[in-house]
Amino acid sequence: QVQLVESGGGLVQAGGSLTLSCEASGRTLSRTAVLAWFRQPPGAAPSREFVAAVNWRDGVELSYSDSVKGRFTISKDNAKNTVYLQMTSLKPDDTAVYSCAAASTLLRVQRREMYNYWGRGTQVTVSS
Repeated sequence: QVQLVESGGGLVQAGGSLTLSCEASGRTLSRTAVLAWFRQPPGAAPSREFVAAVNWRDGVELSYSDSVKGRFTISKDNAKNTVYLQMTSLKPDDTAVYSCAAASTLLRVQRREMYNYWGRGTQVTVSS
């Protein structure tokens, strides 16, 4: 199993920055291939939107959604088994619960059904 714990959410003004962390642990962590961030905006149907993904084994960025490309950066700290999501130029539309997820395959990294493990999420609120 893999446990994922997010932190770093909060309230920020539009145009500001925030960095989220996702610490991973567990017996089967070595089988992880991809770690990604998803988000669920308030009031939306229970469906998570893909944000960004990183290759867990070598830390190479794999993919970003068009809505965050150029503003968000995903990275991995190997020593801490932690993945970060640096968010800049934040917009009110970025308001959501951000969750990290782990998958054991590099296929279709933007598809939430490919992920086996999920964290509980951290709230990000961007005020206008």
